Amino acid sequence: MKKPAADTLPHIAGIGLRAPHYREVLQQLPPIGWVEVHSENFFGGGAPLHTLLKVREHYPVSLHGVGMGLASTQPLDQAHLSALVRLCDAVQPAAVSEHLCWNAAGGMVVNDLLPFPYTQAALSNVAARVEQVQEKLGRRLLVENLSSYLSFSHSEMNEGEFLAELSRRTGCGILFDVNNLYVNARNLGVDAEAFIKAMPADAVSEYHLAGYSERDGCLVDTHNNPVYPEVWELYETALRHIGPHPTLIEWDADIPALPALMAEAAQAQSRIEKCCEYVE
Repeated sequence: MKKPAADTLPHIAGIGLRAPHYREVLQQLPPIGWVEVHSENFFGGGAPLHTLLKVREHYPVSLHGVGMGLASTQPLDQAHLSALVRLCDAVQPAAVSEHLCWNAAGGMVVNDLLPFPYTQAALSNVAARVEQVQEKLGRRLLVENLSSYLSFSHSEMNEGEFLAELSRRTGCGILFDVNNLYVNARNLGVDAEAFIKAMPADAVSEYHLAGYSERDGCLVDTHNNPVYPEVWELYETALRHIGPHPTLIEWDADIPALPALMAEAAQAQSRIEKCCEYVE
């Protein structure tokens, strides 16, 4: 397979753009570094795609998918993949990403991001599917680490090692979700520092930051709160070990006013700039 095309997002902070803010963003054109949207929301074309194309005139756009099911074992959904190709052709996004999860079996699709054991067999399966997606898109795919609420005793490696080897085999990039890592560290005892050290710095292409919620002592990746101090601290650790990359503030429920979302992005931006000063 030919080498996937590189991403073109600026190394600054951006926001997840959701429907409540479409009109305000297009009317006011606030100083936002870049925006990310969920790919599937625009597969149907029409008014949503028209709005996204207007946004694309002013800001770099990243497409973030939730429905590919890269770790599923049934054949890739070619209709889904073709819809993504058409969307990429229309939007010309700066980056395209998907979750490291499965979501389909026996011809049925589950609307969730489900974990799987990190085995050599799973690695071969995911790598083959990532290569199919990249070949169809004609560009590099970013793969995101997952927030999970169980682990598998027969895993042969940890998630960080799995992602690093997946990137080595396929040339895909890594979308490092810092909040997901923190959730897994708290819930499952994942060694966050070892995960960060396992990440190949040249493969990491984007960070995600978000706020979790707590239910009966379990942290849940709900994207409905500001970024917590512990997650900011882990992000700073990642910046020191891996370096600065485009960083997204995700907020998908209880969405605040746009200035609040931009204030979170400003906090990320200040940390990126401090990291750059340290590197220099």
